[in-house]
Amino acid sequence: MMYSFRGAAGVVAISVGLAVAGPAAAQLYTEDQRPSACHKKYDDTGPGRDVIYVPTRLQTVERMLDFAELKAGETLVDLGSGDGRIVLAAAKRGANARGIELDEGRFSIANCWANELGLTGKARFLQANIFEHNFTDAVVVTMYLLPGLNLKLRPTVLDMRPGTRVVSHAFTMGDWEADRTESVAGSNQTIYLWIVPAKVAGTWTITPLSGAPSTVSLTQQYQKFEGGGGSVKVARGSLRGDQISFALVDASGASRDYTGRVVGDRIEGKGWTAVRSK
Repeated sequence: MMYSFRGAAGVVAISVGLAVAGPAAAQLYTEDQRPSACHKKYDDTGPGRDVIYVPTRLQTVERMLDFAELKAGETLVDLGSGDGRIVLAAAKRGANARGIELDEGRFSIANCWANELGLTGKARFLQANIFEHNFTDAVVVTMYLLPGLNLKLRPTVLDMRPGTRVVSHAFTMGDWEADRTESVAGSNQTIYLWIVPAKVAGTWTITPLSGAPSTVSLTQQYQKFEGGGGSVKVARGSLRGDQISFALVDASGASRDYTGRVVGDRIEGKGWTAVRSK
C-alpha cells in the first residue's frame, strides 16, 4: 500500500524507532506502519532477530512535524530513523532532512522508500551510531527512544543552539519538563516538545534606561531560573529558547517585569540591557 506525504515546510528532527524485546518472528506492524513494498524487499523482522522495531504511525509522524512547526529549508535530523518515515515526511515538506540508522536492513528500506517516493536527493540517510554522529546543526530534534536513551542524549541536546525544538514520541526527558505535551487525536499516543533554553546562570548587571543598575546572581534549571542580589529578588524567571522573561522584586514588594533576548553574555531588552560578568 502506498501512502503520500502532505507537503508544507521544513525543520530538524531527531526520531528513533522504539526497539521492543520479544520473539523475532512476531509481526507488530500494522498496515499503517508497513505501507511500502520496500519493507518486504528488505524485511527487518525475519528469523534471527532478537529485537522488534516498532515504527511511529504515519498519523503521529505528521503530528510530530506539526508540533515542531517544521518550516521549509530547516534542517531535520532523525536519530534512529528506522524505515525513514519521519525524514521522508519532512523532506516532502521542504526540510533539509537526514536520518541516522545503524541497522542495515532499515537503512536499506529507507533508501528504497525514498527512491519509491521520488525523494532521493531530498532525504539523506547515513548508516551510523546516533551517539557518534554530530547532529548539532539540527533545528528540530524528534525521537522515539527508550527513556534511558533520551537521558543519554539530553546533555548533547541541552548544548545545542538555543531555540532548537525537540519532539519525542511517548517518552520524556526525565526531570526536564516539556514545554508542551499533546495526546495525538484518535490514538493513545503522546508527544512532547522541548525548546532548548539559553544558558543564563551567572552574575548579571541589569541596566534600565532609567534608574540604578542591579546586580543579580542566577541559578538555572533547564528553562527556569531564579536568584537575586542586594535588595532585589528575581521572580517568575522563564526561558523559551533565547527569549527571556522575569521580574525584579525589591524589598518593599514592588516588582518590574523584564523581557528580552539572550545573546551570549548579553541580554537585549526594550528599555534595558544586561551583561554577564561571570
